[in-house]
Amino acid sequence: MTSKQTGEAWMNEILDGHPILCEDLEKNYGLKSNDRISVKEKVGIFLYTLALGLSNGDVAEWFQRSGETISRAFHDVLESICGRSKGFMGIAREYIRPKDATFHCISSHIENDSRYMPYFNVIDCVLHWMRDDGTHIDACIPMVDQMRYRGRKGVHMFNVMVICDFDMCFTFISVGWEGSAHDTRVFLHAIETPSMNFPKPPEGKYYVVDKGYPDRKGYLAPYPRLIYHQS
Repeated sequence: MTSKQTGEAWMNEILDGHPILCEDLEKNYGLKSNDRISVKEKVGIFLYTLALGLSNGDVAEWFQRSGETISRAFHDVLESICGRSKGFMGIAREYIRPKDATFHCISSHIENDSRYMPYFNVIDCVLHWMRDDGTHIDACIPMVDQMRYRGRKGVHMFNVMVICDFDMCFTFISVGWEGSAHDTRVFLHAIETPSMNFPKPPEGKYYVVDKGYPDRKGYLAPYPRLIYHQS
């Protein structure tokens, strides 16, 4: 740790004129500075770790901090994002949600595309696209739990389910399921667990879902062995 530029100085340079995220997390989502480390350096540690997938030791070297400080800072930001800070909802639930909670409006990507209109206008169909398509994230798992997290590709993974709107913005994310979990199990847990706040489709509206999910009211799966992705 011989660098003359501290993590604090580096974050000051990066965030010069762009402190909005840090201010938002501090003001509205419970993230706090302490006498050793500021909010913006905590956010820098968090984003730097996620963006590059670095180890605790690598991040500690870059920010000129101890491994314990790096770990605490990372989890402080994670708690404010996920809503674990006492009395705060969490920035994730504030931003990762449908733009139109009532699903009343038809996306311009459907309304202005002759492949979809007027057909989907008549049946009020396809507002979002829920997909899995083998979205598994590599995971470092304790030895006792490794068997459950071994996916079909033979490595330890998390199974991630997301909903994405036609502007390519996430409106729902379910993470943390073991790689061996079937897509249907992940799906049913999301829609049947109230605390997940799953944005369920209203009467007469549908999600287009991947073929790994069950075909049921409100969720439109493709016929087996048919190509359903638009080019």
